[in-house]
Amino acid sequence: MFTERSSNWVNAAFVIAVGLVLSSFIFGWFFAKSRRGDDSVTVTGSAKKRIKSDLVVWSADVSYQASQIADAYTRLSGDIPKVRQYLISKGVAENQITVSAITTTTLKRTDSNGNETGEITGYVLKQSLEVRSNEVEKIAAIARQATELINQGVMVESSAPKFYFTGIGDLKVEMLGEAASDAKARAVKIASSTGDSIGAVKNARMGVMQVTAADSTDVSDYGIYDTSTIDKDVTAVVNISFAVN
Repeated sequence: MFTERSSNWVNAAFVIAVGLVLSSFIFGWFFAKSRRGDDSVTVTGSAKKRIKSDLVVWSADVSYQASQIADAYTRLSGDIPKVRQYLISKGVAENQITVSAITTTTLKRTDSNGNETGEITGYVLKQSLEVRSNEVEKIAAIARQATELINQGVMVESSAPKFYFTGIGDLKVEMLGEAASDAKARAVKIASSTGDSIGAVKNARMGVMQVTAADSTDVSDYGIYDTSTIDKDVTAVVNISFAVN
C-alpha cells in the first residue's frame, strides 16, 4: 500500500522524467538549429562585357648613326620636324604630339676577343615622338602607314599602338556587382534543389579582373590587361559563401 509520502516521490520522479525528456528535446532542437546555421554553399559568379578602347598611345623612334656626333645630330634635328609635320598632315592635333629628349649612345671598338676598347667608333642618336589620343581608329591607321616616311629618307621605327579603356575603374565596380548577382542566382538554384533557401553572405572574395583581346580565352592568376587590341572583353569573378536556411 502506497503512503502519501511514496505518492509524492512517484509524482516527483514523473515530473523529473518529463522534464528530462522535454529538456533533451529542446536541447536537441537548439543543437540541430545551431548546426544548421553552420551550413553554407560557396559559389562562383562571373560577369563579362565587351568594351572598345577610348585611348591610344603610339610612339615612333627616329635614330641615326654617324662617326661624328654632329653629323648624327644634324640628320636627327632635320627629320624630327618632318615626322611631326607628317602626323599633323594626317589629322593629328599638335597638342597630342610629344617629342622626347635626344638620347645618345657611344659606340666603341671591340678587340679580337670581343672585349670593348676605349676607342670611339661612332654615335647613335635617337629621339621619339609619342601620340596620345582618343581618336583610336585614326591613330591606329596612321601607325600602320608611318613607314611611308622611310621612302622620304627618314629612319623611323614605328612601335605597336597601345590601346586603353579609361573607364576601367568604374566598370570594375559595376561588373563586380553583376558577378555577385550571378553568384546569388547560382546559390539560390543550388539550395532550392534540396528544398533549402540561402541566407546572409558569410564570406566573399573578389577575383582578379581579366581584360583580354575580344574572344580570347586567356586567363592569369595575376590578371590580364591587354593593350594590343581596340576591342576587348572584360571578365569579373567573385567567390561568395552563403548561409543555408
